[in-house]
Amino acid sequence: MNHPQFWSLLRSGTMALICCLLLAASSQAGITSIVITTTTSPAYNGQSFGSVGQYEILVGTAYGEIDPNDPLNASIQDIDKAPRNANGKVEYSMDIAIAKPIDESKGNHILLYDVVNRGNQLVVGSFNVGVSASAPAGDGFLQNQGYTLVWSGWQGDLIKGTGLMSINVPVATKHNGESIHGVVRSEIVMLTTTIQTSPILGGFSTASVGYAPVSTDTTKATLTQRVHRNDPKVPIPSDQWAYGSCNPTFPSVTPDPPNASQYHVCKAGGFDPNHIYELIYEAKDPLVLGLGFASTRDFVAYLHHSSSSGNPLAGAIQHTIMYGASQSGRYVRTFVDLGYNEDERHHRVFEGALPQIAACRIPLNVRFGQPGRVANLQHTEHNYAGCETPLTWGEYHDPLAHETGSILERCRKTNTCPKFTAAYSSIEYWQSGMSADTTDAFGVRDLKIPDNVRLYHFASTQHGGYSPIGAVPPAATPVCQQLPDANSYTYNIRAILVALTNWVVNDQRPPDSRYARIDAGTLVPPEQVNFPQIPNVSADLEMIVGIRSLYFRGPRFDGFDQSGYQSVEPPLQIADYNTLVPQVNADGNDIDGVHSITLRAPLGTYTGWNTRAAGYCEGDACDLTGSFIPFAKTLAARQASGDPRLSIAERYPTVADYNAAVVAAADALVDEGFLLPGDAAAAIAEAEAQAAGSGLLP
Repeated sequence: MNHPQFWSLLRSGTMALICCLLLAASSQAGITSIVITTTTSPAYNGQSFGSVGQYEILVGTAYGEIDPNDPLNASIQDIDKAPRNANGKVEYSMDIAIAKPIDESKGNHILLYDVVNRGNQLVVGSFNVGVSASAPAGDGFLQNQGYTLVWSGWQGDLIKGTGLMSINVPVATKHNGESIHGVVRSEIVMLTTTIQTSPILGGFSTASVGYAPVSTDTTKATLTQRVHRNDPKVPIPSDQWAYGSCNPTFPSVTPDPPNASQYHVCKAGGFDPNHIYELIYEAKDPLVLGLGFASTRDFVAYLHHSSSSGNPLAGAIQHTIMYGASQSGRYVRTFVDLGYNEDERHHRVFEGALPQIAACRIPLNVRFGQPGRVANLQHTEHNYAGCETPLTWGEYHDPLAHETGSILERCRKTNTCPKFTAAYSSIEYWQSGMSADTTDAFGVRDLKIPDNVRLYHFASTQHGGYSPIGAVPPAATPVCQQLPDANSYTYNIRAILVALTNWVVNDQRPPDSRYARIDAGTLVPPEQVNFPQIPNVSADLEMIVGIRSLYFRGPRFDGFDQSGYQSVEPPLQIADYNTLVPQVNADGNDIDGVHSITLRAPLGTYTGWNTRAAGYCEGDACDLTGSFIPFAKTLAARQASGDPRLSIAERYPTVADYNAAVVAAADALVDEGFLLPGDAAAAIAEAEAQAAGSGLLP
């Protein structure tokens, strides 16, 4: 998920320090100044990109303030408890970066905003093939198109000084200045090794500072462990762990200082990868994290519309598109859901949006929020906030939650909705309750998708499947029983971005939505999936699906209840929704959705799930990881093993037969609009090279 090379280059000492760009503060809220501290011109090792030419990169800080009394800011959790400046405004500052054509007249005049993922830039590594430290632009796809790339920090709880793009937001306090306290729950999991000290917010939030405990007395908190998510939680004695860092092992502990750069927990014997640990404690000093949404809104609106000499893009931008993947894709959905696509002058901020591999929302705009969490996974972080109603694109009444709405409800009322091309992997169905976005609560009927939304399910792919085509078999991991999914959709997502661009700029309609549906028989309960009986594959599909549930958390989780939502931790489970997953063919591959070249000329079974191996909570779902299960090479080999799937030799008697299947697949994808004509040759060559290196072909 992370592509830190680009950001590390921006931090390198080779960049020249340039003068600051300042804009005069005004009576208006929003961006008050931009300070550009470094520039690289030309960037990307001086590479020139087609007719666009060379790029330059600007890096600095944006300063802003919001009016807490503006109705557009009323939804920010605890904004009434944030400190104000002499003008009565709430201030923030954030890291920013801009990559733009040196000659902006040669660009496409489209601002492509990349929502950073845990402080890391994604967009170049997601769309450009071959990105590396020595080739930071790879094949230069985005730059050849002429996009102006923009980043800004929005996650206020990240560790500062680590190269991650973040935002500085204030701490909320009571009106008398006293500290606010609340119950915080943290799940701590290890990937492959046992470690003595863990960040206090473990799991997918290890880049976060965490919340300081009110008291370091461990008898006032609870630390438990369990092997599987549904196992009983076994308490760990209070004298077997402590707040702070092991020095070097428990019971010798170095306490975290006040205002630490990160808070930690030390455990006797360490935290091992065969358990899920859960810490519930009383914390203090929540951050006003919802300012992250307002900062994105104000920054992009300023770059788009301001004619000030302090705007480094003044007059250069005609259209705006928002992109985010995984955590940052959930940010995109929540940004629109909470009404932040309307700026303070009531303009539409983003005309287009591409949320990728993101089925739910993000718990950013809540008290003691943990935006690094991934809600609804089967193994870990299952019952964290983020998958609450509404999740649907069109208006729907949820009979379980007794609520009616959609994530487009607010923007529809103000005519500020963007055009969406949302892209999903199969992981989002198996582990993130993706079916809740398109079906009713009982899983018996499909819901209508609004005309400004297109949904594209990249069939039989995993969460991180947007990397370029890699080796087959891919590198094994000790955590998962099967090899990770090798089905790439890099070239397909490039076509989706171009389609969205044409929709925004020219009103040229993109391909119709393509995703699993109940009425087509391609979206079914997990127990009805017709997965083949493949030797040495344990496929208890009912167990490993991340079922979406309804929980009671206390006050509403939507940013409008200013008391905060964490009055009940862990939350009380009320009911389960009927979660559906894609139906498969005789090979075990998804029937519906967008089929890549790899899936149209398969070398095995590609799934949106994998199971954990012995020593790593065996049998649970392998978080965010799919499977690649190769076909047998010959008829004799598959008959000897009892594999019901046709062998490689039966499918492709010669290498030429396989290559012909690849060419036919590419031609079909071009015709369907899911592969750019200019990408066809490279996609064909990569697929053929992948197969040749696999050792599976005759």
